Amino acid sequence: MQLKYNRQPSFGSSLLRTFMKLLLVIIIFILSIFLIEKINFPSPEKKYNIDITNDIKKL
Repeated sequence: MQLKYNRQPSFGSSLLRTFMKLLLVIIIFILSIFLIEKINFPSPEKKYNIDITNDIKKL
């Protein structure tokens, strides 16, 4: 007597697997946002004032 092999996963297990993958992606996304906020990116210390009045007068 052979046992019957069920090839198709049940709806509940496939739904649970999809939910776990989605939850894992959301957790990785949130962790990456927090880690990027911790990095101190350089910002310009001097504000540049560009005088364009001569360019406007030439036009």
